[in-house]
Amino acid sequence: MLDHDGASVLSRETCDAVIFDLDGVITDTAKVHAWAWKRTFDTYLEARTERLGTPPEPPFNIDRDYKEYVDGKPRYKGVRSFLESRGIDLPEGTPEDGPEEETVCGVGNCKNTLFNRRLGEKGADIIPGAIEFIYRVRAQGIKTALVTSSRNCATIMESIGMSDLFSITVDGLEAARLNLKGKPEADAFLEAARRLRVAPARAAIVEDAISGVQAGRNGGFGAVIGVVHDGNTEALMENGATVVVDRLTEIEVEGPPAPERMTDELPSALESIADILATAGKRKLAFFLDYDGTMTPIVARPELAVMAPAMRNKLKAVAGKWFVAVVSGRDLNDVKGLVQMDGLTYAGSHGFDIERPDGTKIEAHQGAEFLPVLAEVEGKLRTGTEEIEGALIERKKFSIAVHYRLVESDDEVARMDALVDRTIAEHRGLRKGHGKKVWEVQPDIKWHKGKAVLHLVETLKLDPEKVLPVFVGDDITDEDAFRALAATGLGIVVKDDNRPTAARYALESVDEVEQFFDRLVDWA
Repeated sequence: MLDHDGASVLSRETCDAVIFDLDGVITDTAKVHAWAWKRTFDTYLEARTERLGTPPEPPFNIDRDYKEYVDGKPRYKGVRSFLESRGIDLPEGTPEDGPEEETVCGVGNCKNTLFNRRLGEKGADIIPGAIEFIYRVRAQGIKTALVTSSRNCATIMESIGMSDLFSITVDGLEAARLNLKGKPEADAFLEAARRLRVAPARAAIVEDAISGVQAGRNGGFGAVIGVVHDGNTEALMENGATVVVDRLTEIEVEGPPAPERMTDELPSALESIADILATAGKRKLAFFLDYDGTMTPIVARPELAVMAPAMRNKLKAVAGKWFVAVVSGRDLNDVKGLVQMDGLTYAGSHGFDIERPDGTKIEAHQGAEFLPVLAEVEGKLRTGTEEIEGALIERKKFSIAVHYRLVESDDEVARMDALVDRTIAEHRGLRKGHGKKVWEVQPDIKWHKGKAVLHLVETLKLDPEKVLPVFVGDDITDEDAFRALAATGLGIVVKDDNRPTAARYALESVDEVEQFFDRLVDWA
């Protein structure tokens, strides 16, 4: 399920659901748990020694005892496991026992009281990349559920402001009500899969504890993703992990292959507004818009692509009702200067450079290392095209556009093409992208407009269950976005010729884009 061309990839083709553990996967409450366990056990052992007059017991060791006896287990089971390691046998008691009762439940409830007190004081930390990964999974139409042995699940999720992140939750309280066995048994994970109505073989488990990884293996789940803590990679793999990662964002998430049709076969978006709104249902629309060829006609020189006042007015009306982001191959400041509108999200350089409506910026750090080599390549391309009439080299921050729209000689176009190929071959880590009468020299990393849109969906928390993403674009580079949104959104292609596309609807021209905006606002 996770092996794809040597990378760890979750695909909607083979995976219907991902089931997440809480502590150590989404939230980092391990330190709070460990503190509460140590305080509880040390206090109990000291009191017991004093009462019985026996030799002092060694204190609870966080590095050893926490991982071996309590990590990932239901609370009372953790109490029994640790006390048994010290040769102590307590009566079970009942869940209603007070924290002062010398029973398994009483000791467990003492720990819970301390945990909740400390959680209320400090709150829970979020594991880096966890929430982003969950949104990426949901954006591809893959179901999600939460399984945890914690009886404090609701409190923890509320402390991080994510109470509505999962529609299915099987926590410690629910497990007790249903008499489900705890980890390493798979009962709770299997119950979550049953409620999601997915076969375990088509679901992935995300766990950080050895007992949780064992539960995923014992339940016959299609994949078990282990999240590394304290260098326990080998232990996770030995106990059933399919793949082990430091961060969940190391795993790629892909939707199903988008069905492609010819652009001339697509229904008109202008005539399908009722269908589009019906597809959205109760979800809000979120528009991701290309600039050149979508909101302004393709022109001979990039600086001449000025948005018409009428289009700007229609765009303002749309932005007044729904979320709008402009996703362009142009530099961030360039596209902002052309659109001239506050309150929008802008993604320049095919999404390498993003600015939110409040002005905060998100830059793809993996692109910054290529800036020196891009500067060198730019110089070679300018020198190599000096004598070619009509050739235009446009330097962007994270790419170089080589325009040949104004080059009349086919031989000269072929000469430019060969120059671009030769120059890229001389510099590692670059690739050639194709657009309308333009080649783009870009860093050869897994980033494109589709990734940019999904990144925006994640970082801006546009929950796919509440938002319908709509991408409108005209170029070959926009196909990545159409494919990325195939599972949970829809694409609208602005036609220029009859070609294969993953878009669902079409518009004939920039003028029709303007009409579409106007009619959509009227319908809404």
